[in-house]
Amino acid sequence: MPPVTASVSSGYLSQLAALVWQSVAQLVRAPSHSRRAEARRHWALRSLRLAILAAVVIVALMFIVDAYEISLMPKRGSVSLWPLRILTEFGKSSYVMSALLALLVAVALIAARLRGTSRAILISFGTRIQYILLSVMLAVFSGEIIKGMVGRGRPFVGGDNVFTFSHFAWSEAYASLPSGHATTSFALAFAVSAVWPRARLAMFTYAIVIILTRLVLLAHHPSDVMAGALTGVIGAMAVRYWFAARHLAFTIRPDGSIDPLIGPGTVHLKRVAHEAIAP
Repeated sequence: MPPVTASVSSGYLSQLAALVWQSVAQLVRAPSHSRRAEARRHWALRSLRLAILAAVVIVALMFIVDAYEISLMPKRGSVSLWPLRILTEFGKSSYVMSALLALLVAVALIAARLRGTSRAILISFGTRIQYILLSVMLAVFSGEIIKGMVGRGRPFVGGDNVFTFSHFAWSEAYASLPSGHATTSFALAFAVSAVWPRARLAMFTYAIVIILTRLVLLAHHPSDVMAGALTGVIGAMAVRYWFAARHLAFTIRPDGSIDPLIGPGTVHLKRVAHEAIAP
């Protein structure tokens, strides 16, 4: 390899390594936002209210709707349901996380070649993708733990008996609550909407479509998808607080509410660009 080419390659790899290191370091550093205590109280109160409301709805669905909903759905395995089997895959956690991870890697590979404002803008975009990916990961991990502990039977296990449980079974047949697809889709919808509010309608429409496919395919009860939606939203809210407390992608208002940082010309972007380029 010619010396110049080797030097350029070495410089690119060092920039990429520095970028990755900075990305990890900013996530694990101590929180520094002056309003993080207000944001923590605001997040905890909203999460508690949401959890209480959702718990009431989930219990009501179990007793009133779950069994009746099964009778309304087409027979499980019907050939005519093949479009829904394809559509529901867009809410599969492994697919969603793989796509987000691939996007994050692509951003890092490109950003390492850029300088100045272009680099700052791409790094800002990458930080937001980090937030979305970690939101989905936390929500899905939490959902899997809850699934195994609760051990609720899927609709095809108990039939009209919607109270079929095998606690700590850790099996696919007894992994109905919460719905993994609902957890993934609602975590993704909330996270994307948190950083790009204009996408809210499209993202939550996507999430609702995903949970409807789970119901029609008799993979879950209505209460399962409600529990999944709750798990996804609270998980994304928790990660949003983590980022905001470290001045990443979000800003905290005096009342503790959290808003996305807007625009490539903010002080935050300039600081991120300086930190990423600095040796």
